Amino acid sequence: MRKAMSLALLLLVAMFCNAQMADPVKFKSHLKTGSTAEAEIVFDGKIAHGWHVYSTNLGSDGPIEASFHVDKKDGVELVGKLTPRGHEISMMDNMFGMKLRFFENSVQFVQKVKFTKPTYTLKAYLEYGACNDEMCMPPTQVNAHFSGKSPAIDGKTAADEKSADDVAETLKAGGLDSSMVKAGAVDSVAVADSAAAPQLDNAEVQKLWTPVIKELAKFDKPVSNSLLYIFLAGLVGGFLALFTPCVWPIIPMTVSFFLKRNKDRKKAIREAITYGVSIVVIYVALGLIVSLLFGASALNALSTNAIFNILFCLLLVVFAASFFGAFEITLPSSWSNKIDQKSDETSGVLSIFLMAFTLSLVSFSCTGPIIGFLLVAVASEGSIVAPTIGMLGFAVALAIPFALFAMFPTLLKSAPKSGGWMNVLKVVLGFIELAFALKFLSVADLAYGWHILDRETFLALWIAIFSLLGLYLLGIFNFPHDDENRRTNVPQFFLALGSLAFAFYMIPGLWGAPLKAVSAFAPPMNTQDFNLYKNEVHPRFKDFEAGMAAARLEGKPVMIDFTGFGCVNCRKMEAAVWTDAKVADMLNNKYVLISLYVDDKTPLPEQITVTDTDGTQRTLRTVGDKWSYLQRHKFGSNTQPMYILLDNEGKPLTGSRSYDEDINEYMDFLKVGLDNYNK
Repeated sequence: MRKAMSLALLLLVAMFCNAQMADPVKFKSHLKTGSTAEAEIVFDGKIAHGWHVYSTNLGSDGPIEASFHVDKKDGVELVGKLTPRGHEISMMDNMFGMKLRFFENSVQFVQKVKFTKPTYTLKAYLEYGACNDEMCMPPTQVNAHFSGKSPAIDGKTAADEKSADDVAETLKAGGLDSSMVKAGAVDSVAVADSAAAPQLDNAEVQKLWTPVIKELAKFDKPVSNSLLYIFLAGLVGGFLALFTPCVWPIIPMTVSFFLKRNKDRKKAIREAITYGVSIVVIYVALGLIVSLLFGASALNALSTNAIFNILFCLLLVVFAASFFGAFEITLPSSWSNKIDQKSDETSGVLSIFLMAFTLSLVSFSCTGPIIGFLLVAVASEGSIVAPTIGMLGFAVALAIPFALFAMFPTLLKSAPKSGGWMNVLKVVLGFIELAFALKFLSVADLAYGWHILDRETFLALWIAIFSLLGLYLLGIFNFPHDDENRRTNVPQFFLALGSLAFAFYMIPGLWGAPLKAVSAFAPPMNTQDFNLYKNEVHPRFKDFEAGMAAARLEGKPVMIDFTGFGCVNCRKMEAAVWTDAKVADMLNNKYVLISLYVDDKTPLPEQITVTDTDGTQRTLRTVGDKWSYLQRHKFGSNTQPMYILLDNEGKPLTGSRSYDEDINEYMDFLKVGLDNYNK
């Protein structure tokens, strides 16, 4: 029994924990030879759901492209360029302003070579970039080390290679290195404030590179917090569904039924509680079915896929139209009739469960749109338990009144009576679902680069939606299901006031105002065509040691920004969050901002061989390799963007942050770090 409980606990821990180190792509390399002097170096890659690997020849302005590099070769020459094979997807990317080509699920890259000597040695590597819709991997390398006897020799190339070797020997005799002649002089790591950057000794540098993974983990919030928010979101959805015309009138009827059919009041209460528990079981089962059918990775992939976001948008528009009274979304009446008949024929717990199941069917026209919206929203969490937790919260909210009114029947007399206010609630929910439908359409618009829903267009539509909601609540116009003599009551007046005020609040956003309250929903600032607001943030340093030394002299904390030239979400954060006046002031004046580009191709003065976190030997060739290794070695992560606040000894001041356009939370993050530094 203890072993079973331990196993169950481990499974729960595995489901609730998110690993910081991402490893979404697996590559294997092999040399494919035949009877001729030519051969192929083949890299076979398997790509996790939701991730993609970029193709070759994308240009310097694009993301990290797949490329082939040689460290050492003898007796072998390259033939042509690296060639991709597989189902290549081409899509317009609005962030880069160009069409990008990439692969999903699997990919193969091939480099042709020819042998020029009886024996050969080749040390080379494939470098590639991988991203999903939330983060990017740093440039990743796959080694290809081969040596042995050549199956055949290409005579012409062998003669050319002998001539090249003679030239190299001549250069060496003159005191030069042929690699320097080809590559040119190698500059040191780029530093923005290089003239004023102080230097650190080796002991201080080693101290700054000391891993702080455990210290950082103590600050980072556990995953359970997000699940708590999902539960609370489900709870709110359940309470909203409770007050719809399909559910609220059923409560007194059902409770009265239990009280009348049982002379023993305690038994009636038990049956009402059983009825409530049955509701919880039914809706939690729905959440489990969604989780088991799709799984966590598939749910996350769907939530970030452009086509499915369009479908989500259309689905919410249909739900909104239903709430407005255009039509009713109902399940076949034969289903509820059969279940109701079965409940009459049975007795005990099964009868009560079938009654609860009947409720879930007959109330679908009101609960269905809310459930659909909730399941779509929690899918983006990427957790297999998220839909189940959301449905648990929804069901608990629905079940509470049945047990509560059964225990205290007198409360039924003071409960609000059914009436036109319930239809008003449905219409309000319809406006909210219509507003959120635009959020899902925005994701697809950004993915395909249509530019039909740029920031000002999105805000204009939201202004119109919430203005119309305010006018509706004031009784300016009605929908088909509203009473002809509907009048605005006090609660509706205050709701109208809030809705109209929210619409007016968004108007300055049409000219580029940050609008903190909607920054998490609106498209990023860089999609704004007309922008009067200019408040850019630029990093003072692009070198870790130099930036840390300057911060120590100035007595300021440090923000490390692990980023990349090809990181789309890094640009989104800079456009949507760093442009906020308060955030910009903190980064420019209170912190020393160090941006470390993990895809910086500037060669290091000397290549460095290190033992990586997974125990493998890795060669650091570029500045980007160095910062990528720093992120893995010191902070235990390898995805961008990643923001970390440090003191002058290189210790974390609070937990890390990644892609999240919530400006208020970002400000709280910076304030906590500053407060801890001052302490």
